[in-house]
Amino acid sequence: MAYEEGEVNFPGSIPGKWIGWGVVGIILIIILVSTLYSIGPEEVGVIKRWGRYTRTTEPGLHVKLPFVESITKVKVKHIFKEEFGFRTLQAGVQTIYAPGGFEEENLMLTGDLNVAVVEWIVQYKIEDPIDYLFEVKEVEGTIRDISESVMRQIVGDRSVDEVLTVGRIEVGLEMQKKLQQVLDTYRTGIQITTVKLKDVNPPNAVKSSFNEVNVAKQDKETTINQAEQEYNKVIPRAKGEAEKTISEAEGYAVNRVNRAQGDASRFLAVWKEYNKARDVTRRRLYLETLEEVLPKIGTKYIIDSEQKGILPLLSLSEGGK
Repeated sequence: MAYEEGEVNFPGSIPGKWIGWGVVGIILIIILVSTLYSIGPEEVGVIKRWGRYTRTTEPGLHVKLPFVESITKVKVKHIFKEEFGFRTLQAGVQTIYAPGGFEEENLMLTGDLNVAVVEWIVQYKIEDPIDYLFEVKEVEGTIRDISESVMRQIVGDRSVDEVLTVGRIEVGLEMQKKLQQVLDTYRTGIQITTVKLKDVNPPNAVKSSFNEVNVAKQDKETTINQAEQEYNKVIPRAKGEAEKTISEAEGYAVNRVNRAQGDASRFLAVWKEYNKARDVTRRRLYLETLEEVLPKIGTKYIIDSEQKGILPLLSLSEGGK
């Protein structure tokens, strides 16, 4: 076998020209990968040239300058969640939580100088990817610090009963409003979607005493409700009976007055007629009186005024009277 001068070949070796083509191919692949990029449906691409922001690209396949421009993908439609006072290890039908050890962030002092263990959730999304990437460093840590500060302020303005019972929804709404205001001031590019108090309890050391106080308060409320129920049953009935008695008395008074006025008016009318014809009126009254009295008498005897004795006229039979 003949060999040209300056060329050395070893058995089984690859010719030098193929190595060159391989290197060129690898370089082309690297350039192609550095040039083409894709953005997911929930993302936007933030393009930086030499570290300075140049443009934002929407979902799809795009091209950028290789080795000059870099891309950061930001999930603008994804809902992020931060947990305070607890940690979820595994979500599901039976959620598994991390054991305790979060007292530094969940122990809070209320406005009436009581201590409460507050656990809450903050959900948010990235509204402005430019502010999110360039205005604040470590946005997640900033959100956690501000959330804890605002929650302590709100809880410190309320009593422990409000935080534990009726004021929980109000605390969540106020927390979301104030947290959003602070984040907007810092230009974090974050929009808070939900703030929800997961659980609020007294510390374990005083939980039994606190439960006893709650039981006493519930008994008090029950007693008050029963008393108000009895009050509502007895008082309206008594008022009704009093109003009924007053109405009957007023009706009786009106009736008596009207009857007295009627009798007086009738007497005056008779008296006027009597003055006009006294003899005739006297006779009429006499006859009307007899008309009312005589039917009530059984056997009647009419005798002459000059009769000296009436015994012969009376019947002495058994039925006589």
